[in-house]
Amino acid sequence: MPDPRPVQEFQNDGGEQANLVEVTDVKKWFPVQKGFIASLLSRGHVDYVKAVDDVSFTIKRGEVLGLAGESGSGKSTVGRLVLRLLDATEGHVKVDGVDLGTLKREDLRKARSKMQVVFQDPLASLNPRMTVGQAIEHPAQIHLPDTTFEERKQLVFELLEAVGMSPPDFFYDKYPHQVSGGQRQRIVLARALITRPDLIVADEPIASADVSVQALLLELMIKLKEEFDLTYLFITHDLATTKYICDRIAIMYLGKIVEIGLLTEVFNNPRHPYTRSLLAAVPVPDPRHRRTEPLPQGEIPNPINPPSGCRFHPRCPIAVEGVCDVEDPQMARTGASEDHFAACHLRTGAYQHLDRRPT
Repeated sequence: MPDPRPVQEFQNDGGEQANLVEVTDVKKWFPVQKGFIASLLSRGHVDYVKAVDDVSFTIKRGEVLGLAGESGSGKSTVGRLVLRLLDATEGHVKVDGVDLGTLKREDLRKARSKMQVVFQDPLASLNPRMTVGQAIEHPAQIHLPDTTFEERKQLVFELLEAVGMSPPDFFYDKYPHQVSGGQRQRIVLARALITRPDLIVADEPIASADVSVQALLLELMIKLKEEFDLTYLFITHDLATTKYICDRIAIMYLGKIVEIGLLTEVFNNPRHPYTRSLLAAVPVPDPRHRRTEPLPQGEIPNPINPPSGCRFHPRCPIAVEGVCDVEDPQMARTGASEDHFAACHLRTGAYQHLDRRPT
């Protein structure tokens, strides 16, 4: 399919290995809404939900970065910050070399043709009053104003074919409630592709589908990545799915990235205790298999008042009193790989003098 977009003046020509996305020291704190009496008693003190707290990472052009963690760890907020659906409290997000925080409304609207999103619930993200054809065409009406209706309709037909909705004229005039959940997710993917974006933020795109449909959707996303030269930020709470699509993976816990590296290295040699716990929780199709890694105890702490020191230390099986509960660990290179980082006092060797060392 020919690319209908005009060439943007801020387009990067740094090659395939250039960083398409650069997230630097990003924070997103939401003020806590209080009632009248609580506001009087607090005497002007404002509490914040620290949803994202000092996160940095990059995504190379053509790469798939997985962002994994428990519900409430801040993954979806990071995705919205990358697209500037939310404004960061602090830090910078660059896409294709452009700092999105510096763009005015009109410039940001133009830049959005290069960035699209696939939400978890396709039924909620589709307008029930729009047909399938109208829903897919709508972004083209905004970002491709020079195209005619017939040209846009042809693009819709081609994209429906590309995502496996064949014959396309059968689905074009249907409404979202008239197709299945898996088909709705394919429609959302087609809608995201119509502007020929460089980046797609996929926020748990297969979580609401049946297991058999999940496999088909993953295969489709891999096929579309190659066909349309896409870059993905793949957000998920299921580590089992990341090994089928991701090149690198970042593990988030309570607003922070605690480990990041190549997928094979993180899976084969996880350094952070939280990563080890998540991998131990992945089901294994072997009735004789027994977990050897202890699972985290309790629930994820309150992001309004996160624990001091390492945020994982209240649930960590190897935490050392006086170290892990006092000082916040920084990301450090772990092992022989230059691309594998973790934020753990013990497993990165930051405290070699301790008598109690993890294996």
